[in-house]
Amino acid sequence: MAASKSNFHVRSNSLPSQSHPVIEECNDRLIRLGEASHATSSSSIAQKLRGLEDLHLCVEKLLQLPLTQQAFVQGRQEKWVDHLVDGSLRLLDMCCAAKDAVLHTKESAREIQSTMRRRRGAEVILENEIRKYSASRKVVKKAIQKALASLKGVESKNSLSSPNKDSETTALISVLREVEASTLSAFESLLCFVSGPRASKIGGWSLVSKLMNTTRVGCEEEAEPVNEFAEVDVALHCLASQEKRKNDQAMLELQNLELCVQDFEERLECLFRRLIKTRVAILNILNN
Repeated sequence: MAASKSNFHVRSNSLPSQSHPVIEECNDRLIRLGEASHATSSSSIAQKLRGLEDLHLCVEKLLQLPLTQQAFVQGRQEKWVDHLVDGSLRLLDMCCAAKDAVLHTKESAREIQSTMRRRRGAEVILENEIRKYSASRKVVKKAIQKALASLKGVESKNSLSSPNKDSETTALISVLREVEASTLSAFESLLCFVSGPRASKIGGWSLVSKLMNTTRVGCEEEAEPVNEFAEVDVALHCLASQEKRKNDQAMLELQNLELCVQDFEERLECLFRRLIKTRVAILNILNN
């Protein structure tokens, strides 16, 4: 599933000149993420996830401020608080969807690698493992489509005008909404990357031809970013088509995928812990 254009754009904030330093720090983090908004390779996506970790660390500090806690308590019955509370859960759900997709792929890829290492006399077993991997990819893509579909309408909620509050509270609400939008954008990019090219548009050998041509171009032509997930799909497709010489290529692509998945897994786990802390902090403020 290609991510042609993110549905969640980081909008520039017109913050008051005397905003609290932590609010300004969060806004600076958002600007940096916005500058790297077009994440189309595994390295750029991993870099964006690291940027999100820093952003949500800043949010943790923001939620500890008396002005933040006072704003949430006073706005307990207001829609903007409900939207932010719902948003904290939505971010956890999307992070879980991303973690599941990455871990599912990791486990399936490792099973195939194990079979390929003891390949001699195990052609039938390998064919079965390739079919299992393909089936696993379909499950992952279906889950990703479901997760992305759940994001429909979220942008309009984040675009709601801020309530008529003092400038500091308005800046606070604006930043927290932008944090959610930016985080959802990163998850959207990651999920689309894991899903790979849209099968309905590019299928069978045309997919193989397209990826082989665009990811291995000469020096005179700029190469498109490599998608490790799609590369493995192609390599295993060739292997399943009885191209025995493709065994080494498939193993190489699986190793590259493992490195990519490991990086995603580590970043998502750190981010997941931060998102939990954020949601717990918000709920504690409202319940005290």
